[in-house]
Amino acid sequence: MVTRSNLQTRLQRRLRLYQRLCDPACEPRNRLPWLPRLQRWQAQRLARSFAPFLQDPAQRPAARFFLSDVYGDQDFSQRDADIARVLPLMQRLLPESLLRTLADAIALAALSHAFDLRMAQALHALAPSGRGLDAELYAQAYRRVGHPRLRARQIALIEAVGHGLDTALRMPGVRRLLRLSRRPAHAAGLGTLQSFLERGFEAFAALGDAQGFLAQIRDAETQVMRRLLVGDPDPFGFASA
Repeated sequence: MVTRSNLQTRLQRRLRLYQRLCDPACEPRNRLPWLPRLQRWQAQRLARSFAPFLQDPAQRPAARFFLSDVYGDQDFSQRDADIARVLPLMQRLLPESLLRTLADAIALAALSHAFDLRMAQALHALAPSGRGLDAELYAQAYRRVGHPRLRARQIALIEAVGHGLDTALRMPGVRRLLRLSRRPAHAAGLGTLQSFLERGFEAFAALGDAQGFLAQIRDAETQVMRRLLVGDPDPFGFASA
């Protein structure tokens, strides 16, 4: 059983890990020219894969939230710095389910960035001259990095963050607490964290079937992972779209 004390320790540990991963002084691969190019390419690929969700008015806000705040190429360092600053207060006021969701969001950001660093390193080895990134080169780097179990964990964390937000949304008092904290949060310089939570809640409030939406993402990204690992010539299914 995960106690509140254990959850607080997990949140602190994940924050420290993510901050170290993003620090070029601790992790020199952050300076690789391939890194920003890779992250832009992945964000564009995700947007294309999410096209069916973006075309559905009910699913569009949640899809945009995932692309911008959960699994995109955004810089989450300010959000996580906000969390580190108010961690003692959050641990007292927020329900455990929401603390767990924040811990999962940070774990996802850390794992995704760790993979990006490995991918950038692999791309540098495969194409040091910096040729254009396409699906074929991406797949080569993906297979060189490997770690299918951790890739599956990455997908599971995407689903966990969504489930956590959906669960917290339905808890009495949480939305009211979020509304009441808006002005103090911005006054204290915590607007990035506040906006992240508000966007997540608004996105899932508009979503009728959160379970179905999250299952579709899980299944689609699992298929992409498997196709990339076995060398499928069309891993993202774009040729048949």
